Amino acid sequence: MTALLDAVPALGALARIEAEQVAQVDSKDMSFALWSRLVERVAFWSAQSDVSGIVITHGTDTLEETAMLLHLACVSTVPVVLTAAMRPSTSLSADGPLNLLKGALLVINQEIHAGRDVVKAHTSAVNAFVSPVAGPIGYVQDDFVRFVRTPGRLPVSAWSVPSAWPQVEILASYAEPGRIVVDALAQAGVSGLVVAAAGNGSVHQSLVEALVDAAGAGVAVVRSSRTGAGHVAIPASPRPASGVFVSAGDLNPYKARVLLALALAVEPGLAKDPVALQALFAEN
Repeated sequence: MTALLDAVPALGALARIEAEQVAQVDSKDMSFALWSRLVERVAFWSAQSDVSGIVITHGTDTLEETAMLLHLACVSTVPVVLTAAMRPSTSLSADGPLNLLKGALLVINQEIHAGRDVVKAHTSAVNAFVSPVAGPIGYVQDDFVRFVRTPGRLPVSAWSVPSAWPQVEILASYAEPGRIVVDALAQAGVSGLVVAAAGNGSVHQSLVEALVDAAGAGVAVVRSSRTGAGHVAIPASPRPASGVFVSAGDLNPYKARVLLALALAVEPGLAKDPVALQALFAEN
């Protein structure tokens, strides 16, 4: 962290910086425990009277999931900023220092994205992060920040981060899938399943049958799309017993998993109340 700050001497002219290293892990290894710790530290620093803003540097692999968590659970009276780098800090043209200097919400490659909307859409490109449904909320050019829209949706209220997280897993629908994965996960005691479904949330019939059985055993089932963008049609009345499952709306499977895990931690009974669960996804 100190080396990154030292690489941006202009920061000293903008603000008094105090750094805290919450963790040092490869973001592919992000954990529920680290998420809980991060939210706790954001709440701590937000409560300090002399703090005007919080910047969180984060690896890019699971950044979109952490951004969704903070969108839902962050309680802060000051701006909370996520930023990242697609190039390593040793690169001749490292982008991390530039992104840190320009940070707001998620700022990368001179674009400002809402935490709920942003996803990583390329393995290595500098412009890997996009908001596929609504686009960036703003841009950074030289010393100017230009917002073109407000975030499309804010959570109804801040979610509590649980001390113990329910197990929610993701599986996919594709040509001729077996039901063995659904059955194994249900038997293992998972609380929820998010299906990365084809197209507009279409689930293969063999999976539907397995998911109906899982829902009957008390597992919450939510449909997202594997396409990468767009809304999954919301049923007029979700009926898992008939194969009509809750829609994640425009949330991709990974963001839908974060919301479902938080929801089931707060209210486990939502697994048996698909109408209430659908309303929750529509609101958040």
